Parts: sequence; structure tokens; C-alpha cells
Amino acid sequence: MLNQTEMNSITQVDEFAEILAAARKMQQDWLEYGVNYVHIYVEDVNGDWLETWGDDEILDSPLLDTIKEFLISNDDVAVKIRKNLTDKPLFDLAVDLEECLRISKQDEQASAIQEILTRHFHSCNLELSDLAHSLLAKLL
Repeated sequence: MLNQTEMNSITQVDEFAEILAAARKMQQDWLEYGVNYVHIYVEDVNGDWLETWGDDEILDSPLLDTIKEFLISNDDVAVKIRKNLTDKPLFDLAVDLEECLRISKQDEQASAIQEILTRHFHSCNLELSDLAHSLLAKLL
């Protein structure tokens, strides 16, 4: 048992030494190349990686899956939404709704959902406030 503990400690020390060596190399590259050292470590420095940071989190969200399933269901609220939706994809609406549901206050969620529905709908005679509250109740 003692031998196993010693081996784990040695492995952890070796892993730490590798991480420390990599950090030292990065620091040395920074000193040698200046700000341009980032080109060594980042493939797409000039791309839109900063603007799209966190998009993967949204796409892997169980809440987004729930919203998508609801929007394609036969629920009365979902049917109303689909009937009045503009040419924008249903997925875009689901992503926007998922972001609204991350808001902590429920009254702010409802107004954010109403604003989203306004942007995604054709001009319609629906009472968007009631629809937003109904949608919020169904999704929560």
C-alpha cells in the first residue's frame, strides 16, 4: 500500500514538472517574441474566437434541447409560435429563448421573451405579453 502511494506521488510530481516546464517555455517565448508569441500557441489568432467564445456551451445545453423539443411539439403555445414565426429558423428562436431563460428574475425573463417574440414574428395581432408568459410557464 505504501508503495502505491509513493508511485502516485511520483506521478503527480512528474505531471507538475511537465506543466511547470511548459509554463516556463511559454514565458521564455513571450520574452523572446513579445506579444507575437501568441502566434505560436494559438492557431487562429486573427479569427473570431473571442466573439464565439462560449457558443459551444449553448449548443450542448440540456435546456436548449428541452426548448427545441417544446417548439416542435403539438402544444398550443408551440403551434401559435410556429404559425407566426418569420423566415428565421426555429433553432435561432430556441437559442434566443435559452439565453432569456438564463436571466435570474422571472419578470425580466418574460419581457426578454416578449422582445424575442417581437423580433421573430411577423406583425401579428397576438397578445405577445400573454404568449410570453404562457411560454415561460411551459418552459419552466
